[in-house]
Amino acid sequence: MIVPANAQSGAGAAATIKPGTNTSFGSLKEIDAGVLSVGYAELGPIDGRPIILLHGWPYDIHTYVEVAPILAAKGHRVIVPYLRGHGTTRFLSSEAPRNAQQSALGADVIALMDALGIEKAIIAGCDWGARTANIAAALWPERCTAMVSVSGYLIGNQELGMMPLPPKAELQWWYQYYFATDRGRAGYEKYTRDFAKLIWQIASPQWAFDDATFERNATAFDNPDHVDIVIHNYRWRLGLTEGEARYDELEKRLAQAPVITVPTITLEGDANGAPHPEPSAYAKMFSGKYEHRTISGGIGHNLPQEAPEAFAQAVIDVAGL
Repeated sequence: MIVPANAQSGAGAAATIKPGTNTSFGSLKEIDAGVLSVGYAELGPIDGRPIILLHGWPYDIHTYVEVAPILAAKGHRVIVPYLRGHGTTRFLSSEAPRNAQQSALGADVIALMDALGIEKAIIAGCDWGARTANIAAALWPERCTAMVSVSGYLIGNQELGMMPLPPKAELQWWYQYYFATDRGRAGYEKYTRDFAKLIWQIASPQWAFDDATFERNATAFDNPDHVDIVIHNYRWRLGLTEGEARYDELEKRLAQAPVITVPTITLEGDANGAPHPEPSAYAKMFSGKYEHRTISGGIGHNLPQEAPEAFAQAVIDVAGL
């Protein structure tokens, strides 16, 4: 089912959780998966239907601190991992490239599923996490039961990344070009928290988050690989740095803009201040059962944390499409 791009499906649930009801995941777990030791939160019964929730930048697992308990209470096994370069996730080898090309993050999800003995999962994400969910669903559909993606279809490639956009669109990506310079890297390293808070404010202009909420997320940026990972991600998009040969074949497949076949719900906040495509532009990229929901109420880019019940409901509903 394709719902018109301006549909308000599920929007009524957007603001029924009082912000700050849940502020912590409690103790975290670690597991070796692929090239990483992955730090992650786990909620719900071990035999529940698996759900993997993926955060973006500059955010962390607290994006889902109020979503995860809702899903766990419904009987799901909920896994919320730190992406490479964030929180307690570490590279197993000091010699491993601090690589953040898109396919590497997608492969991380499959490696985590393998390590946890999860054959198939609902995969949901926002920002980098949405792109990573897209990649997992596109390249490994047999491992993805269904998908929820904020801002829709986000798979790209270096060739597209090098194509100029209209000036107004380029302005929204100012930090990408800042990170392309040595000054930008040094600036992000020196002012990581200030930079992240500025992005939060721009991306979610109506979200009245407090300092405690921000700081709970920002501790994830103390990861020793964080700056390297963030800088590599944005430089790789512009073709300014290389990825790893092991991912070449995956990138070739992604460069073809593969259509996603698994059941999907895409979400968009009505006050998203970050660069994002219009829903009508990506509806054709989903060939399976599909629905789009625009969440109203001044919801910005970090939709799962700003509208946790609306996001959780989408995850619950997508399995029934």
